Amino acid sequence: MSWTEAPRMQMARDGRMRLTHGPIDVIVTADGPARAVARALGRARDGFAPLLTGLCAELPRLRQADGLAPTGPVAQRMHRAAARFAPAFATPMAAVAGAVSDHLLAEMLVPGHALTRAHVNNGGDIALYTRSAPLRLAICDVPETRAPGARALIGPRDGIGGVATSGWRGRSHSMGIADAVTVLARDAALADVAATLIANAVDLPGHPAIMRAPANTLSPDSDLGPRPVTTDVGPLAPPEIAAALVAARALAQDYISRGLIRAACVALAGTRIALGQHIETKELQNA
Repeated sequence: MSWTEAPRMQMARDGRMRLTHGPIDVIVTADGPARAVARALGRARDGFAPLLTGLCAELPRLRQADGLAPTGPVAQRMHRAAARFAPAFATPMAAVAGAVSDHLLAEMLVPGHALTRAHVNNGGDIALYTRSAPLRLAICDVPETRAPGARALIGPRDGIGGVATSGWRGRSHSMGIADAVTVLARDAALADVAATLIANAVDLPGHPAIMRAPANTLSPDSDLGPRPVTTDVGPLAPPEIAAALVAARALAQDYISRGLIRAACVALAGTRIALGQHIETKELQNA
């Protein structure tokens, strides 16, 4: 797989930089002295240029849950993140969006940088850094359900460098029925894999209101192969919603206790649960 067009860069009036190439579309933001910001954005731009070509060269390996370790820097980040959750089924592709964000942020945060804050947003999977004021992020938002979302408050000493969201309504296929699962973790690649797996765990197997299809009939090159993925979720009764959240709650708590993630927010049919710290909202049912 390859793309004939070259990577593109656009600068917004507010100083944000947008980088696009094929399916990758990221927004890069940096705060600090003007010269430091310019240098950081330049490093992110330069690091982005070869990124997609390198990933495409290793796609066959990245679509497998086991095998030899890849060689490219982003592919290695993906592989390491997925391996942390073994023996759960997760190919390195489960970490691709978060790993791209992590890679670009690392390009910006060279030793001696003078940035006060920076973040790279790859379709909602965000690598972030702050050494000053806390970052406030809207998370676990599902406009279709009209239920209030949540906010994450992330400070410079919280050990959180990544936020990722997954669910059946998102860009990627999900084997579960969560509207959205947002995870806070040490980096975006770990958050990406954890969000995918927790979202898969939100489920009601065999429920007649849930429509599914083999992943490879929707995307022939899907790393999920013939595994059934969710295509629609009909109305659910409150007891059914509660039952669907049981396994996800347990899995998220397990990941927190193992130090894989710091917090998670799970949304299903207007109900939200929060686990861990750094998530603030009065509307959530805290686990």
